[in-house]
Amino acid sequence: MDAVRREKISGNGYYTQQCQTFIEKRYGIPKVLLTTSCTDALEMVALLLDIKPGDEVIVPSYTFVSTANAFVLRGANVIFADSFERNPNIDAEKIELLITKQTKAIVVVHYAGFSCDMELVMSIASKYNLYVIEDAAQAIESTYRGKPLGSIGHLGCFSFHETKNVISGEGGALLINDKLFVERAEIIWEKGTNRSAFFRGETDKYSWIDIGSSFLPSEITAAFLYAQLEKIEEIQKKRQEIWRAYHTNLKKLEAGGCVLLPSIPDFNQHNAHIFYLICRSEEERNGLLHHLNHHGVNAIFHYLPLHKSLFYSSKYRGNELPECDRYASTLIRLPLYFELYNKEVLFITEKIYDFYNESGK
Repeated sequence: MDAVRREKISGNGYYTQQCQTFIEKRYGIPKVLLTTSCTDALEMVALLLDIKPGDEVIVPSYTFVSTANAFVLRGANVIFADSFERNPNIDAEKIELLITKQTKAIVVVHYAGFSCDMELVMSIASKYNLYVIEDAAQAIESTYRGKPLGSIGHLGCFSFHETKNVISGEGGALLINDKLFVERAEIIWEKGTNRSAFFRGETDKYSWIDIGSSFLPSEITAAFLYAQLEKIEEIQKKRQEIWRAYHTNLKKLEAGGCVLLPSIPDFNQHNAHIFYLICRSEEERNGLLHHLNHHGVNAIFHYLPLHKSLFYSSKYRGNELPECDRYASTLIRLPLYFELYNKEVLFITEKIYDFYNESGK
């Protein structure tokens, strides 16, 4: 209501600035630009890096399509990387094997808010003079050795989609950690014009000076997001309680060899974005999904491997990615949202135990 009363509901108004300043200060990021989605933030990254046909970008296969699509749109060849044995993140130790003279960037995705090995990734990038992009869509409030995820690579991205920890329905943010990108990012963000500089009084007129698009969210979206950001500590406290309850309740099932629970790296403080289970086979995973859904629990599997997708499989020339395939066929996501009650978490975990008891597994 306040955004409407201010009589400016297009982008880059009061609440856009409030959100950007909040994120910059809380996570130590030099410049943040709100976007209409994390997808848009990734597409801005591809423009900022001048990705061209023939360039290669290393991307995990176990991720949402936007991670790869942003670079495919610019004509890049996506080089898909396998997941890590202990969690669905990119296997940082195998990145170097994928680098060629055409490689321009490495994209890491912090799945479920679990950090990739950023020290190793950054050292590889430095060795080969490559850019690092953090797809931190799921990782707001997560850290790597105490440093916020999204603030480590040259560029990063957050998502505020309705499925994330803090939301605006649709929404995202471009996180600019290398100050060399700041000026051009503002131009791309403002449809290729120097409009932002004009409104700051830095130029007497604004005009079209580069490529760009309309990446700004409305002030209505930004105002909704700011209300969420104001409550971020309350939101995080509740999500952590739910995550820990799942983990505590299911430890006995893991000890019995039925499932694997999330493996959290020592260098990571995660944000309780996702709680997942790893089953022993695809058949077992599908059976558990059917059992839970039959009892009213909206448990789901997650990503399908991008290198095997209908769009990209005919173009893929890389090796087999067995860990990625394993997660795609055995991972289950359990419900995790702010309004979930403890009694509901208990009900869900009881139904999981029922499945294994009834099946004699």
